[in-house]
Formats: sequence, C-alpha cells, structure tokens
Amino acid sequence: MKTSRPVTAADVAQYIRTSITSGEMVPGQRLVEADLAEAVGASRGHVRSALADLAVEGLIERIQNRGARVRQVTLEEALEIIEVRAAVEALCAAKAAEKVSEDEITELRDIGTNMTDAVETGNQAAYARGNELLHAAIIRIADQKTAAETIRRLQAQAVRYQYRLSAQPGRSQVSLPEHLAIIEAVCTRDADAARDAMHAHLSSVAGAIQGVTSAG
Repeated sequence: MKTSRPVTAADVAQYIRTSITSGEMVPGQRLVEADLAEAVGASRGHVRSALADLAVEGLIERIQNRGARVRQVTLEEALEIIEVRAAVEALCAAKAAEKVSEDEITELRDIGTNMTDAVETGNQAAYARGNELLHAAIIRIADQKTAAETIRRLQAQAVRYQYRLSAQPGRSQVSLPEHLAIIEAVCTRDADAARDAMHAHLSSVAGAIQGVTSAG
C-alpha cells in the first residue's frame, strides 16, 4: 500500500477488507500483525486497531493466545446474512425508485443492456462487473447511509459463497431476468415492485447458494 500520507488504521482495515472480499485472503488464514504492518507500511498499533474494527464487522476473529484469522462463515450463517441483506437491499431498491433521476435511469438501463450483452456473448467477467455496478448504483441512488454500510458488511462476510455461486455455469442466465426486473421497477419509479424484485432476486441467490453448496 503506497500513499503520500501516513497509513492510518482505517487504511489498514480497508486493505484487509479488500483482500478478504477479493479472495486474496481466505477463511481460516492467520493475520500476523508484524507481517501486515510491513505489507502496508503501518505501525503495529494501527494494525491492532484495524483488526479490532474488523472483528466487530465479523470479517475476522481473534482467538486468545493465537492471534487473529479470517473468519470462516458457515453455510447457515451465509444464508442468514443473505436473508438480512435481502430485507435491507429491498428497502434501498424502493427508496431508489422514489428518488431516481432521469440521468440515473439512463445509467441503470445502460447497465442492464451491458449485462444482457455479456450473457449473450458468454462474457462472465463483464456480467459480474455489471452485477456489482447495478447493486452499487441502486444503493447510491437510495442514499441510505446506514443501509449502505450494513449491506457492505454483510456482502463481505458472505463473499466466499457468492464467488462460488457466480462461477456456476448458467447462473447468469438465471439472474439476468431478476436484475432486469429490478432495473425496470426502479426506472418506472414503482417502489413496491422494486422492493419485491430485489427481495426475490436475493432470495433466489440464497436458494442457489444452498443448492451449490449441497452439491459440492
């Protein structure tokens, strides 16, 4: 991590958070304070503070006399996390439908077009990027800061299962109509339909994760 200013505890936390969500750091991996301090150019105190914050978020766990490690989330926990996320993100979808501007409608429809093209051409990376952009855009348009922070934490905790699901053949063909339904509801400013479409989509994600994990 290279910055033009001193590295703070928040910088360290973000570095670890990103490493976990990207899959660079895996469940059960030990997090050694000295190694992290050297990797990011931070003090041991800042690393310790960052680990404490991430433990509160549920991304890591601290074990007495054994240090910290990336927390392993069980399937049952992951399904609970997605259930809560469905409720919160459905609220954001409804709020987005109430607040969306004409420029934002264009943005959402463009994302939908790109996701459709990605499915038709078999470009999984482009589809995954569109998925991220769509959910992020709806959360931004909703302008619900507490909900946004809650969703960010929930996504990070269940990321291992989401990656596993996204790699499944045919998953994008299933989820594309769900995403397009969300876009249509928000763009037509139908808050109830937007709420229902988002909740249905994330319920589908939960069911698919359970199926994939059971099959694996």
